[in-house]
Amino acid sequence: MTDTVKFFDLTGAFSASRLAEITNSLVRDGDDVSVEISAVGPLEAAPAGSLTFFDNPKYKDALVSTKASVVFCAPRNLDIVPKTVVALINDQPYKAFAIAMGNLFPTAMRPQPVFAPGVSEAAHLDPSAVLEKDVTVEAGAAVGPGVNIGSGSLIGPNAVVGAGVQIGRNSCICAGATVINAIIGDNVIVHPGVRIGSDGFGFAMGADGHRKIPQIGRVVIQDRVEIGANTCVDRGSNRDTVIGEGTKIDNLVMVGHNVVIGRHCVIVGQTGIAGSAELGDYVVLGGQVAVNGHVKIGTGAQLAGLSGVSADVPPGVQWGGVPARSIKHWMRDIGRLRREAAAMDRKRKGNTQ
Repeated sequence: MTDTVKFFDLTGAFSASRLAEITNSLVRDGDDVSVEISAVGPLEAAPAGSLTFFDNPKYKDALVSTKASVVFCAPRNLDIVPKTVVALINDQPYKAFAIAMGNLFPTAMRPQPVFAPGVSEAAHLDPSAVLEKDVTVEAGAAVGPGVNIGSGSLIGPNAVVGAGVQIGRNSCICAGATVINAIIGDNVIVHPGVRIGSDGFGFAMGADGHRKIPQIGRVVIQDRVEIGANTCVDRGSNRDTVIGEGTKIDNLVMVGHNVVIGRHCVIVGQTGIAGSAELGDYVVLGGQVAVNGHVKIGTGAQLAGLSGVSADVPPGVQWGGVPARSIKHWMRDIGRLRREAAAMDRKRKGNTQ
């Protein structure tokens, strides 16, 4: 029974020609542009009538045998697309596929109300809160005094929006999230269980105990930021924690107090960014990266997963390892360690013979 359950349905029929139009793709000469899409799937499992994409040579065999009806592909791969499949040619097939998916399944682009749109009678709103038109506040949500929420925004079930918080238009604060001491822009998505604006971890250490330092800053989240489930973003101690426009943060990320993250950064799951670190624009942090406090990471830098960043990182570099260093040096060090380990194994075996 569960195999037949669908949570997202196509908005309507889309022909290959329509998909080419909305993604600015070309259709291979001779292909049938009238073919309509009724499903979406991966190369190896997509049934007839499906849309898929090909971008990784690793899946060449799956492309050759696919039953999908339409595939996005790069010009360099056109010759291996079966003639039974309509080829939509695009220099960035995965991005084209994403655009097509957004049109096919628009309700999957942002969280939807669990119940009905509008303000639930089971929500708790302070009389001084200001809601623009078409705001949804679901059952169990709490909206405190002095809150302003822009039109089209969603406050999910059991979410908490603390006193004085400002939320822009078409933003989503999903089920069970907590937003306090924060200013949030337009088109922001805060997924379930996120904690924004809690105390930063600040204490004056001493032999007689650790004295708490009041955290009096805010969290400022600019437009089009997305924050994954169960991520925590602490408010600043004496200045703001800032997340720049267009940045995407995965699940289970920790952002410490006073951290400044630039525009259009990508931060992957289980990364931890300690207090007062600064990230430039377009920085990429792989999974489980650890960033020391007060470190600066330059614009466009990329850090491989599991890296430990203990010093400033120049702009535009690709680093990895612990401590993080250039990918070239990191791989060279790994190679040397492997050779040394192999030599030790040979020596040990020789001594036992």
